[in-house]
Amino acid sequence: MSLADLIPSLRTTLSSRLAPGLWPETARATCDGQLLVGGVDLAELAGRFGTPVLAVDATDVRSRCRAYREALPGVEIAYAAKAFLCRAMARLVDQEGLAMDVCSGGEVAVAAAAGFPGERMMLHGNVKTDEDLKTALAVGVGRIVLDSLEEIPTLAAVVPTRQQVLLRVVPGVDAGTHAGLTTGTEDQKFGLSITTGAAAEAVRRVLARPELELVGLHCHIGSQVRSVRRYVDAAERMVAFLAEISREHGVELPQLDIGGGHAVAYGPDEQSLDLAAFGRTVPAAVAGACRWHGLQVPRLTVEPGRALVARAGVTVYRVAAVKHGVHRTFVAVDGGMSDNPRPALYGARYPVRRFGRPERVRSVPVTVVGRHCESSDVLAEETLLPEDIAAGDLLAVPCSGAYHASLSSTYNQVGRPPVVAVASGAAVPMLRRETVEDLLHRDAG
Repeated sequence: MSLADLIPSLRTTLSSRLAPGLWPETARATCDGQLLVGGVDLAELAGRFGTPVLAVDATDVRSRCRAYREALPGVEIAYAAKAFLCRAMARLVDQEGLAMDVCSGGEVAVAAAAGFPGERMMLHGNVKTDEDLKTALAVGVGRIVLDSLEEIPTLAAVVPTRQQVLLRVVPGVDAGTHAGLTTGTEDQKFGLSITTGAAAEAVRRVLARPELELVGLHCHIGSQVRSVRRYVDAAERMVAFLAEISREHGVELPQLDIGGGHAVAYGPDEQSLDLAAFGRTVPAAVAGACRWHGLQVPRLTVEPGRALVARAGVTVYRVAAVKHGVHRTFVAVDGGMSDNPRPALYGARYPVRRFGRPERVRSVPVTVVGRHCESSDVLAEETLLPEDIAAGDLLAVPCSGAYHASLSSTYNQVGRPPVVAVASGAAVPMLRRETVEDLLHRDAG
């Protein structure tokens, strides 16, 4: 039995506390059950925009952009747009002075439409279609990261002027994360292997192409990586390969991009990557490895995406039904795997908080499920919610700023929810709700 069970009046006081490290920096809960982000009452936001709705704390995003720049002076910070991109987000990133990692012609087009400078974009992807390249070259993308031997002649044949390129190399480092999020080990679809000789062959072929200017190497070991040591291992292996290139070809490449994938805590028992430790350790390791190999220190690039936007986002759902089963209680909401596929994709789980009215009863374990026709449409398994949870209640899911809108779908022909920036008491739409008319407009029948 908890202290709140013994003294029920404590519940309203305890309910005003938000779990540290999970909510936007401006988030505040009140004793009467309200929840505010960016000075905006989320119940009022739900009333204005409907549910589900994703609120993004713009102040929180800006704060994290600045924290990266402060922790990594002299290092290029490139926002990984795949985490979340729209024109408003591209403008924010531009205002904070970051570069941008884009992975398709669509991402290039969105960033360019917002006025993001092409020369500060890097085009990634293990497959780049002709349309991707056409769009990227049209806006003057600064660098293109080559991912296969086949891309070399394809790109060389279409560039209008000499194009700067990097090679994505497999460093052979296990990120220590979920198998579906690991990208730095051998025998997977990304990059060119040092072990097999593919990376060395790619260097030779690029250097033989006058249309292409090889300016550096790139690697990415995975997502949700908590260990700074694994980044150090990858960086040291990359520097060793830079040394091989220097010995064989007599050129020192001036850039080294070690990717992103920095972990974010999605629950009170999880840890984020220690940015301060990363900033102290990784650039120093690169510099030390360069001294060992007798190389000039290249310009370093890192590519945070999730780490900049995940905690800034809070998704608001409305409870549609509560079902009491034999062993479990199910709380069904009006969204689910179409707006947050991460639980179904790789078992991600989230904390959930009821808000909108005071907490006067004890909390009990429930399973929060979505509206879609899949048993895997589960947002939170055995999470604690007040035992009087009922249809019409509002639920808030923190840490939902990354890979929600960008991975969302129209499964069951359910339109994607709006994304709203909140700051200083104002709510400004970033993406509007997708309507039935939008769905029918694409239907060619």
